[in-house]
Amino acid sequence: MKKEMNGRVWKFGHNVDTDHIIPTKYLISLDAMEQSTHCFENVRPEFGKKRRDGDILVAGRNFGCGSSRQAAPLVIKNRGIACIIAESYARLFLRNSVNLGLPLVILKDASRKINEGDEVTVDLLKGLVVNQTQGTSYETEKTPDFLMEIYENGGLEETIARKMAALKTEEGEMQS
Repeated sequence: MKKEMNGRVWKFGHNVDTDHIIPTKYLISLDAMEQSTHCFENVRPEFGKKRRDGDILVAGRNFGCGSSRQAAPLVIKNRGIACIIAESYARLFLRNSVNLGLPLVILKDASRKINEGDEVTVDLLKGLVVNQTQGTSYETEKTPDFLMEIYENGGLEETIARKMAALKTEEGEMQS
């Protein structure tokens, strides 16, 4: 996971529901990669074929509302989306995204400041979003170290596994 990401923008509106992200009918599959092929299928049918790894989603308020399904941020991450910039997120979507290592950025008025197709750079450590297309930049909150560690490790589960392994190694060295 990069601390700085560059990508092309896919723009969405307010209240993007988890059913928009991954329609319920595809949740029957237990294959997360198969599910991800249907990401935004009902609201942006071209997304699956035209999206590129490293693209960035931009949205208005309450992104990820609806059910708390973990599949929603997972299919976005599996489609190669680098991060999401939105005005606000549904609480459970935010938590699930952190757990999976999908970076989220909060930017006031994001939906008015960034357009579909713009090229943007997001620097998580500096708390900066630069719209390369428009030549504008916006300050956001800097990503805290503990959250950067989760993103860099690919999610909370991997972060915990690494910490546990480090503790076991440390214990082994102390007993020697």
